[in-house]
Amino acid sequence: MMSENAKIVIVDDEIHIRSLLEQTLEDLEGEPKILTAANGVEGLALIEREHPRLVFLDVMMPLMNGYEVCAAVRKNPALADITIVMLTAKGQESDRVKGLQEGAHRFITKPFDPDEILNLAREMLGHS
Repeated sequence: MMSENAKIVIVDDEIHIRSLLEQTLEDLEGEPKILTAANGVEGLALIEREHPRLVFLDVMMPLMNGYEVCAAVRKNPALADITIVMLTAKGQESDRVKGLQEGAHRFITKPFDPDEILNLAREMLGHS
């Protein structure tokens, strides 16, 4: 069962991707608080401040890319329990491996299936 104050952070520089993810995740039971950031620097600050349960993190972004954000989160012991799902338009295996090495739990290629995102979020947040 999801805790009342579950939070999800979406970090992506493309507004339509952020909107699509927000709309998709609004269907989750327990209505988690959904927060968004438009770049890696904003995203990292938001993650550190809000301590979400789940982060959807784009790889290619200005100022700080998804790999750098993921690595920074993983270096902070206070954020160790956060689940990170990386999103990328680049589907190469090397990108996926790099994301997992930086500490991401999953790697999803864009364009993604909203149902896949919803099922993944349910799984990651402990829904059946």
